[in-house]
Amino acid sequence: MTWSTVAIAVLAFCAMEPVTAATHRWVMHGVGEFLHRSHHRRIVSRFEANDWYPVMFAAVVNVGFFAGFNWDGFGSLVPVGIGITAYGAAYALVHDVYIHGRMSWFAGHRVAAFDRLAEAHRIHHLYNAAPYGMLLPVVPSELRARAGQTDRNPLARA
Repeated sequence: MTWSTVAIAVLAFCAMEPVTAATHRWVMHGVGEFLHRSHHRRIVSRFEANDWYPVMFAAVVNVGFFAGFNWDGFGSLVPVGIGITAYGAAYALVHDVYIHGRMSWFAGHRVAAFDRLAEAHRIHHLYNAAPYGMLLPVVPSELRARAGQTDRNPLARA
């Protein structure tokens, strides 16, 4: 493995935050809202329609892996896919496991950095608006102030 390969993977990881925020804003809260709206409702089953998004994203990354491993000139897609996959794993750990508690890995344990992200995500669920990013969420100051006036937590388990 070369340093350029590692650099490509790290760059792909970092690039995923704005890509994810844009996808969340304009696809999941736009044309693809019919799937994503299940995520903004109380959990009624283990799976929700929104779970199709990571399946679709993984399929795209797997096409990239296939091309990178099998076609001349596409080898750089492999470290890109590694970076995107690492971001997806970090996203799933923070969002699905820690914030939404879809697995009990953190039951009874708090992680300060993740709590900051959970508060930003609570604001997103409160107002169905920004922040759309997950690992580096940009919370508009007026929404942060407004959220500070309420104890309502749409992320709380029913």
